[in-house]
Formats: sequence, structure tokens, C-alpha cells
Amino acid sequence: MPRLVQISDCHLYADPGARGRVDFPLPRLEAVVAAVNRERPDLVLVTGDVSDDETADSYALALRTLGRLVAPWEWLPGNHDDPRRMAEARPLPGELELGAWRILVLDTQVVGEPHGRLGDKALAALDERLTGDARPTLLAMHHPPLAVGSAWLDALGLEGAEAFWETLAPHPQVGAILCGHIHQAFAGHRRPGEREIAVYGCPATSDQFTPGAETFAVDAAARPGYRVVDLDGDTLATRVERVDI
Repeated sequence: MPRLVQISDCHLYADPGARGRVDFPLPRLEAVVAAVNRERPDLVLVTGDVSDDETADSYALALRTLGRLVAPWEWLPGNHDDPRRMAEARPLPGELELGAWRILVLDTQVVGEPHGRLGDKALAALDERLTGDARPTLLAMHHPPLAVGSAWLDALGLEGAEAFWETLAPHPQVGAILCGHIHQAFAGHRRPGEREIAVYGCPATSDQFTPGAETFAVDAAARPGYRVVDLDGDTLATRVERVDI
């Protein structure tokens, strides 16, 4: 059974010893990488905000750290990232395959803004990619396409989400969506067409946001973590694991 592991929101700096909001991002990522290796995944996907300062040195640090993964890995940009520097360090994927599943990687970044967007051109391209290919499909993106129950975060989610869901409505092969950005475990769902689509958020490797908070709040006691997704035929099972520091 193929296994995908999602990690997200590393928020690394050029300085390996730099401190984040509550702790040091690099050793937290290193601990998550070690734990992920014990899961023996077939693929690891990093769903954005790899860097916090958008520097080439921060991506070089990410490459060295993620290079300790025993499995192949890929990444996508978040709102804190510089996609050009990311692509120079390591190409950004558009599509991946794992077992019977197809994984479509979507770029939701709006340059200079914390919220995300998939414009008309991107949605038309997504519809075209889904048309004519009935394989079970997983979408990976940084910004969540629905509310997560935290007012300040919901204001920074995917702008124009209704158009996104309308695009998915004719495509029942889309089984789930993985997102980053929210720094917490999350599971939600939406039924845009004949099939319910699950949406899964992932704990950050860096600091964790307090679930349900109306305004910005960090849960300093929460541990970093990752999400495991096991793909069995056209179904999936998933769980979140936390890592001791």
C-alpha cells in the first residue's frame, strides 16, 4: 500500500540558529524528518512555507535537511516562499503519481499577500487536467479551500473558493485535498458534486496556531507534526502524528 507523508510550514531562515515565534525552526524540522523516516513513506510532500525569509540560503538549508529523508520528496510554494528561488534550488512539480493515484500540485500563492487564489486561467487548466483522466486524484495546495473555524485564518484562506469547488463538481475522481498554511491538524469536507471531497490540514514543523482562535494565537505547548496518508486502491486512510522535541 503506497504511503504519502505530508509535512508543512517549516519557516526556515538563512541562519540555522534563528529563532521563530516560540522556538527554533530547524531542530523542529530535523526531528520531524527523523520521525517521518520511521514511517517508511514512498513519497513526502512539503506543502509550502518552506522559508520564512525567502532567501536562497534558507532554501539551501531546507535542501540539506529534507535531503535526510529516505523517501523521494517534493515541495510547493506557500505565501512566505519565493517560487523562483525554490525552483532554482529544486524544481516545482506539477503532477506526481503514487500507486493508482494521481497527485496534482496547485500553486495558490498571491505574490505579496497572505491569502491564496486560483484565478480563471488556473481553474480552467485544472478542469482540463481532470477531464479525461478518471484515476483517483489527490490535490495538494498551500491555502485551505474552506473555512477551518478560526476567524483570522479563514480571512487568509483561498480567495474565490466557490469557483474552485464548482470546477471540481464534475470530477468525482477527486478524493481528497491536502493543504498547509493553518499550522494545525484539520479535517473537513465538501460535496461539490456527486462525491464528498475531504480536506486535510497538517500541523506545522514550526510553531502551531491555536485551533478555533478568533485572532492570531500560537499554541506554544503544541508539538510539531506531520500527516500520513495511506492509499489503498481508490480509497485512503490518514492520521496525524506529533513529534517530541
